Amino acid sequence: MSATQQLPGGGRTGGWTTATDLRAQLLRLWERDELLGAEFPLRLKLRAPTASALSEQFDAVRTWVNGLQQGSGYRLVLREVRHRVIGLNRLPAEAWVDALPDALRMIGKLREERALGGLRELTGQRQPALLPWIDRQPRRALALADDWPRLLDIIGWLQAHPRPGVYLRQVDAPGVHSKFIESQRGILSELLDLALPADALDPAFPGVAHFSSRYGFRDRPARVRLRFLDPRQDVWVRGGDGDYTLSAQAFASLQPDARRVFITENEINFLAFPQVADSVLVFGAGYGFDALGQAPWLQDRAVHYWGDIDTHGFAILDQLRAHVPHARSLLMDRATLLAHQSLWVTEPQPTQRELTRLNEEERRLYDDLRWRRLGDSAVRLEQEHIAFGLVVQTVSALAPPRPAS
Repeated sequence: MSATQQLPGGGRTGGWTTATDLRAQLLRLWERDELLGAEFPLRLKLRAPTASALSEQFDAVRTWVNGLQQGSGYRLVLREVRHRVIGLNRLPAEAWVDALPDALRMIGKLREERALGGLRELTGQRQPALLPWIDRQPRRALALADDWPRLLDIIGWLQAHPRPGVYLRQVDAPGVHSKFIESQRGILSELLDLALPADALDPAFPGVAHFSSRYGFRDRPARVRLRFLDPRQDVWVRGGDGDYTLSAQAFASLQPDARRVFITENEINFLAFPQVADSVLVFGAGYGFDALGQAPWLQDRAVHYWGDIDTHGFAILDQLRAHVPHARSLLMDRATLLAHQSLWVTEPQPTQRELTRLNEEERRLYDDLRWRRLGDSAVRLEQEHIAFGLVVQTVSALAPPRPAS
């Protein structure tokens, strides 16, 4: 509804609906993707002058009526208003748009309607199951108009090759390349869920992040980087530094001659970590522990996790314990944090969610961090700022692990 506006000649509308207001109503329906599916004739909201306004602002009302009557694309329904002073008058009481083309012409969207008609015709011929999606989200469909034929090509290819077991690079639909599929995974996920049969989808892998697994493509294998920390340990490359990167499958089948496993999130710490007998070191991957969860031999080793002392550091530790329940934290305690107070920084986006796998000491420190009890801002001690001498001292003081079974 419009605010009070100045009319030609000095009168004011008093908030009465103008032709501009009627057009604005249609634009809002268009922007909410409701106009194309609306039932016609479509009644628009119309605020008209009151009887008192008719007598007190007669010239303004007459100007308002003329302005509405000069507009186009809509039909006005008039009502008779009898006034004891000025007699019988006929004022607009309702505004109707009789057909969709009239509404589109009012808001300048006839070209879009023609383009959408072309998209619907093409989709009806090739993938009719997607027509309801277009009807629900016509503006998104229009934004994808240039790419729509290729999207249909990919859908058709997957219908002919369900759960293909190949890399995206191997999709040989004409004019389609893996970078295009990667860039359009979001919209493809929506469309494929509508167009593919249920047995071509894996419901265990929802969302764009699991696109390849959901639709049966091969995914780039997860990689695990590790170092052998024992200088006596036999390694694959003689004279090397014991730094290797393995596929998750190879890591899972590994049986290292080591009773202890360290995990760290910082690459420099990974490279500078001190030598430790009977031990290997894994370079962590933030919240990604799926590869470690596939390695059953970790359950028989002492596992120590070293991350930042901040809310996300403890959240990552919590997630690791979902795969390796007996993992212990290293240098993530209150004493270490307080000993390095001059090196604290602010954690930019701390988490506040409940973590159920922390021990009592860890939970108390996590609560202090997430509720900002240690300072005015969210405290973070990054692991690379911890004195290296303390790292050596702490690692050296660890009790010998139990023998691997």
